[in-house]
Amino acid sequence: MSAAGIVVAGAGQAGFQLAASLREGGFKDPITLVGDETVLPYQRPPLSKAYLAGKTDQEGLFLRPHGFFAEHAITHRPGLRAVAIDRAARRLQLSDGASLPYDHLVLATGARNRPLPVSGADLEGVRQLRGLADAHALRADIEAARTVVVVGAGFIGLEFAAVAAARGLAVTVIEAAERPMARAVSAEMGDFFRGAQEALGVRFAFGAGVTAILGRDGQAAGVALADGRELAADLVLVGIGVLPNRELAAEAGLPAEGGVEVDAFLSTPDAAISAIGDCARFPTPFAHGLTPDGTVRIESVQNAIDQGRCLAARLTGKPAAYGALPWFWSDQGPHKLQIAGLSGPGDASVIRGSGDAFSVFRFREGCLCAVESVDRAGDHMIARRLLTAGTPLTPDQAADPGFDLKALALQRP
Repeated sequence: MSAAGIVVAGAGQAGFQLAASLREGGFKDPITLVGDETVLPYQRPPLSKAYLAGKTDQEGLFLRPHGFFAEHAITHRPGLRAVAIDRAARRLQLSDGASLPYDHLVLATGARNRPLPVSGADLEGVRQLRGLADAHALRADIEAARTVVVVGAGFIGLEFAAVAAARGLAVTVIEAAERPMARAVSAEMGDFFRGAQEALGVRFAFGAGVTAILGRDGQAAGVALADGRELAADLVLVGIGVLPNRELAAEAGLPAEGGVEVDAFLSTPDAAISAIGDCARFPTPFAHGLTPDGTVRIESVQNAIDQGRCLAARLTGKPAAYGALPWFWSDQGPHKLQIAGLSGPGDASVIRGSGDAFSVFRFREGCLCAVESVDRAGDHMIARRLLTAGTPLTPDQAADPGFDLKALALQRP
């Protein structure tokens, strides 16, 4: 490479991991990390849990201290957005009017919260949670709030609901589907977490649509539902999913339908541009039978870290197709949900365990495709081994409490 080196558009988990792994792999040319936030790269998962609960501070979120970047010759340019790509000249235009030359450009632009398209969504007291600034504002809000409405029963909404309920706030979660986390977990796991949240004092309104946020003197005061109900609220958190930041790629003529499209090596059709993390749509064997083309876009720390490492290896002369197993987690009150693999609503479920600690083994076309575990960390680790190795497991074996899953997982291929 020339003196231009590698430019990374995005300073989140994926972009940071790529930069760190490049240096670990012996890459000597310049690395520039461009991020639109004004702080050092940080962890996002604690924002909806430990940070909101006051168990960690801002410094505790940073992936590395300030000195790390100088020590590893990584140029971090905070507070700037990448606004355009000149592919012919290999230059990245920034929001301050400057442009950066690149030998290789990496799009790690992440995702943004999906807006709630109703009147009153811009009232004071209506929040979303994506970045540190959002979490900082919410920490102040929950100090003064008494009645909270959460729009969306996904991971973020439920994690926030558990924190707010633990502080003694009255919390109602509104969800258009008929159960929590309907797109992410089985009906059995969704039902369990509904009960667990209700035990914390959280109330639910399922099959409900929001038609407006009601205000008083510029401040949120309630939420109007499609069935005519009105719920009082002095704080409203909207958590209805995210949209990939794909526009930069699309405007540069790169395929970006549903995310920046990359091949198995995380490269776009332009050999000088790759994409990783929340913004990237990529092929994976774990999506077989789940999507028509076998590609997915995954929002997780695991995916961001593993793709950063995979791309760094390719850019330092050790190419390998990306094939890491997807896995996720969510802390909600006293319970930890862990998921290995990818499942869909049509996949069969087999329960292993009982009570407050059990796992749901999901099967697609008779083959194990995912395992959801609540407070059974051992099952989760075994599931990761089984799925990574492609070890056959039948539904009957999964359902049999006497069947030794650990021994199966430890078998050599």
